[in-house]
Amino acid sequence: MNIQIWGKSKCFDTKKAERYFKERRIKVQYIDVIRYGMSRGELNAVKNAVGLENLADPKDQDYPLFQHLASNEAKLEKLFEIPEMIRTPVVRNGKQATVGYCPEVWKTWE
Repeated sequence: MNIQIWGKSKCFDTKKAERYFKERRIKVQYIDVIRYGMSRGELNAVKNAVGLENLADPKDQDYPLFQHLASNEAKLEKLFEIPEMIRTPVVRNGKQATVGYCPEVWKTWE
């Protein structure tokens, strides 16, 4: 299993996700999404796995703007430009991905 976690340093669910894998002795690669963002390829792969609307954080101040963008391409570009808008944690295992704290899904990966 090759687990990658994109998160925010002050996100409680990100900390819980890291702890979930650590308790099971599964190595993870943690990436600070605000500092490093996500590449277009990674963002697209996660979008294909979870859906575009699930990627955006409804608590973000720019979320209303995100909802009113006309095309999916414009929405994806906005998430690429402003990684703070991405809902965390984004946990990826190959082509599989989740957004948010989803231990019930992660159990199926083990």
